[in-house]
Amino acid sequence: MQTVTDRPVILQVLPALESGGIEHGTLEMAQAIVQAGGTALVASAGGRLVPRLKYIGATPIALELGAKNPFSIMRNASRLRHVMAAHGVNLVHARSRAPAWAASLACRRAGVPLVTTWHGVHAANLPGKKRYNSVLASGARVIAISQYIATRLRDEYKVGDDRLRLIPRGADMLRFDPHNVRGNRVQKLMGLWQIPDGATVIMLPARVTAWKGHAVLIEALAHLARTEGFSQDWVCIFVGEANAKEGRALVAQAERSGIAANLRFAGHCADMPAAMMLADMIVVPSRRPEPFGRVVVEAQAMGRPVIVAAHGAALETVENGVTGFAFSPDDTQALAACIRHVADLSAQERAELAVHARENVLLHYSTQAMQYATLCVYDELLHTRLADTFYHATMMGSPEWDEDALTQAG
Repeated sequence: MQTVTDRPVILQVLPALESGGIEHGTLEMAQAIVQAGGTALVASAGGRLVPRLKYIGATPIALELGAKNPFSIMRNASRLRHVMAAHGVNLVHARSRAPAWAASLACRRAGVPLVTTWHGVHAANLPGKKRYNSVLASGARVIAISQYIATRLRDEYKVGDDRLRLIPRGADMLRFDPHNVRGNRVQKLMGLWQIPDGATVIMLPARVTAWKGHAVLIEALAHLARTEGFSQDWVCIFVGEANAKEGRALVAQAERSGIAANLRFAGHCADMPAAMMLADMIVVPSRRPEPFGRVVVEAQAMGRPVIVAAHGAALETVENGVTGFAFSPDDTQALAACIRHVADLSAQERAELAVHARENVLLHYSTQAMQYATLCVYDELLHTRLADTFYHATMMGSPEWDEDALTQAG
């Protein structure tokens, strides 16, 4: 067992640093480690977020860890051991299954504690899948990103309260603040996406894949378009990467429904606060339960009305009728009714919803709360004071932090 110094070295491992909740959570924790006085390393195959990782003071390590076959995992475990020895790593945090298997083997040999976070859906519907998933339930501490995931870890993977820690993901309350988004940023996206002035903007921010419910939203909008009294002056924007096959299928569906002219495929967007600022509503119609759903809390932080399928962690993050709206999963008519209701909200009703939504995120789902609570987990295993240092360095006097949030996080 290595001796931990006042500047512990913490290595996070994941397949790549492109985009998504896992990747952004990795960057947020790297930043927190640096702010707490530790050394942050991130091993991955690289990607578009590497420059941002360097900017916050963390060190990227080029290492492809996504291969799932046993021989590659054993080879990657050996590579990780060399990295850990060379950098004097004190703790490893794994967020994805294949990297977690390599990290588990490496940590066992090196006597270094392993923390795992269960981020994904990770169904166990095929032979061997539960065994493959189980590595994310094997850490010295296992982080669940929602109560929905915590229940699954307890019931299906028998993770006890001695190891299980519930730490919801968070929204950056400074970045996702409507008062911090300048109008020119919004106007730039309106021009890029060809949004007419005065149009109602309906947005689905997610990678275009079947289970995210893009087809459900198209069907609901087609139903509304056939209904008298619903304005035709609206645009639906899919913000997220899509492969050609998925995009063609959705365009064909929209063409059959007569609403293709109202549809926009925006692709990846680096300025999500501005994107959400121009939206009149954010729709998250996921066909399978979301483990957490980061865009749901980011939309609430921006004070935008959010409409969610009522299952998974969305039942935790949205209070129906108070901070957002929920509909029965796959029920296109119920979704259409929610969209109509939000479109008809008065300015006062929108303002009240925005206040409640942002307060909900500030109290329960801020990035700072997530960072502090995760540093507390590292402190449990390393007997360090990273969380205290982080608190005093970044949170004292911050308008985005209060003692209630600290209590809930810790």
